[in-house]
Amino acid sequence: MYDGSGIAPVAEQGPRRVAFTYISRRRWAGGYNYQLNLFAALARHCPGKIVPVLFAGTSEPAAELAPFSKISGVEVVQAGAFDRQYAGLAAALVTGIDRKAADAFETKSIDVVFENARFFGWRLPVPALAWFPDFQHRKLPGLFSPVARWRRELGFRAQIASHRSILLSSESALADFRAAYPGASNPVAVARFATEPSPDLLTADAAAVIAEHRLPEKFFYLPNQFYRHKNHLLVINALTILKQRGVDVVVAASGSTEEPRKSDYFSGLMREVADRGIQANFRYLGLIPLPHVYALLCSSMALINPSRFEGWSTTVEEAKSFGVPMILSDLAVHREQAGAGARYFEVDNAEALAGHLVAVAQSAEPPAVRNLLPGLDKRVAAFALDFVAAVEKCADLFGRRS
Repeated sequence: MYDGSGIAPVAEQGPRRVAFTYISRRRWAGGYNYQLNLFAALARHCPGKIVPVLFAGTSEPAAELAPFSKISGVEVVQAGAFDRQYAGLAAALVTGIDRKAADAFETKSIDVVFENARFFGWRLPVPALAWFPDFQHRKLPGLFSPVARWRRELGFRAQIASHRSILLSSESALADFRAAYPGASNPVAVARFATEPSPDLLTADAAAVIAEHRLPEKFFYLPNQFYRHKNHLLVINALTILKQRGVDVVVAASGSTEEPRKSDYFSGLMREVADRGIQANFRYLGLIPLPHVYALLCSSMALINPSRFEGWSTTVEEAKSFGVPMILSDLAVHREQAGAGARYFEVDNAEALAGHLVAVAQSAEPPAVRNLLPGLDKRVAAFALDFVAAVEKCADLFGRRS
């Protein structure tokens, strides 16, 4: 991993053309932001090392793809082989190769493929670096249907059996990987995600954004997608406790409401909010523009992340970048990310969360908009350099086996 010396442990050579499969913001905002921040970090801290080539389906919204095209060196390609309805996994498992995707990679002279949530086959003629974001399907199997759980597990096992190089986002995920697959001998690297939003995402006037969403000057922010494991219900329970005690605090929530594992999950949560009479306390803002997300984050009293499981939390990382106070579920990965810089509560303890909300609200300073912290470059550079090192090692090992 990066040792802080400013020198990446990679060989001097021309840029690697690395293929990425586009992650929809609506389907997984954290993955979308991961790619966006990774490409920006590579452009800023490792120019000339990697050319990201982002492959997207033909129907993906131009507005969601546009931010990637603005990053120096990034190429965006839309092709039918990456449409959602195209089922390449069966071909990859049966014949050993997702031929349509492989042809698209060849057309664009790809040197390394970054595999996330899609297996391209053990006969793929270029090296593949498989990203395992987390092992939620093993830790929280009840949140997946049997088909979804085994589809994910089959993909992981296929990548392991194909001796893919594997990229993880935390030491916590590394421990989970070793426990889940003790016999795996795959090369494994850890690159901790770090974020430094581009200047164009920080242009929104915080006061105007707060007014547009009809929020009070003091509020907490919960920008997690409405997946079941994100545990929004615990926040609703905590607000109910405070309402019963006559304590009035506001939590602003934003993010996609898509939950493929339970389509009525969001509507059920909002019924709970209405039934308990806390509509004024739990405010859902929608899937808002990224400049609004950052404006609200920077001006909130604290970020809340009540999640039951994370691989490496994007929202926590973004709060760290601005020095925003954090109230987090007591997960090993949250401790790894935030250390002593956050308040923690057990994932099912609404009383503890309610106590933290009151304590922060009472001690909060007058509303202010925070700026990016000094020294952030070092953390983002480490992320970019670790990623480059993982790509180079993947390509080197593949070359030795070929």
